[in-house]
Amino acid sequence: MNRLAPYCFLFYLFLIIPFNKVLAQKTDTIYHVNKNILTGELKNLAYGVFTWKMDGMGTISLEEIKVSTIISQKQFEIKLQNDAIYFGTLGASDSSGTVFIITKTDKILVHIKDIVELYPIKNSFWLRFSGNLSLGFNYSKGSDIGSLAFSGDINYRKKKAYFEVEWDQNNTYQADTLGSRKADVSIAWQRLLRNGWSTQLAVAFSQNSELGIKERWGVNLMGLKDLSYNNWNRLYAGTGINLTHEIPYGSTTEQNDIAGIFQVVWRVYKYKTPKLWVDSDISYLPYFTDSGRHRAVFNLNPKINLFSDNFKVGLKFYYTYDSKPPADAASTNDYGVNFQLSYSLH
Repeated sequence: MNRLAPYCFLFYLFLIIPFNKVLAQKTDTIYHVNKNILTGELKNLAYGVFTWKMDGMGTISLEEIKVSTIISQKQFEIKLQNDAIYFGTLGASDSSGTVFIITKTDKILVHIKDIVELYPIKNSFWLRFSGNLSLGFNYSKGSDIGSLAFSGDINYRKKKAYFEVEWDQNNTYQADTLGSRKADVSIAWQRLLRNGWSTQLAVAFSQNSELGIKERWGVNLMGLKDLSYNNWNRLYAGTGINLTHEIPYGSTTEQNDIAGIFQVVWRVYKYKTPKLWVDSDISYLPYFTDSGRHRAVFNLNPKINLFSDNFKVGLKFYYTYDSKPPADAASTNDYGVNFQLSYSLH
């Protein structure tokens, strides 16, 4: 029996202790306005909706207006509508629709409707990740043309910092031949500042056979400002500098450029059935080193939920314009639309 003791101890370490940690995580409490008490794990709050995980029921969504108060001993990053940012736990309030934010030095009473973002400051490296995966497709029998798109984003959160990897690839096929290819990949880092301001550094790669671009490598350095951020939308704008290295198709020589960049991003969320998400952005780049050249990029992505908030169906539309593409380019613009199925990672 003594020989089994070390193995029993290891069994306790690797099974019992992690199991207890999982149980300990699900000790958050939400008091519903109808007097019900929900115990589980508070995942986050965004666009007026709490994501809440409960044993037996799985992950559910709960409107902000239906929450009376909250208790949680976990540490959260909490952003308010007035751009204030706090790091602390959540304590119950006797006044319906309010909650205490408890920091190391203060206990602040706030209205729940004034909280626009709430994310746990998780100790586990992997638990800080979230994102979306999407697959899109179109096909026309008459023209024998089909398109296949794969896109997604993975983000990682730390205190006042946000990392995101995005990709979007569109391939168009005619019969068995690849007709055109468009690909965009970016890695971005954002740092929250004060009063709704943040900085962003992004490294991007793109390819577009329609516009004659074999490879385009770019670096963006921007300042961002929230113009509107509440429980149904986020609208922010940014401006900065873009550095580009471009490799065209054909015999056209490579070139390096410096351009300005202006960007507006608008994300809208509607909780009422059918639930609706709309992500859109537009960017404009006037070139400093190539007189008369300017580029514009527009993306629109409306989605509705299927049987849960994790699965969505929608459309992905893109439009790209270049006033002076390489000499071998087929056109000065490229656009497309795809039917899309998406899955959200929490």
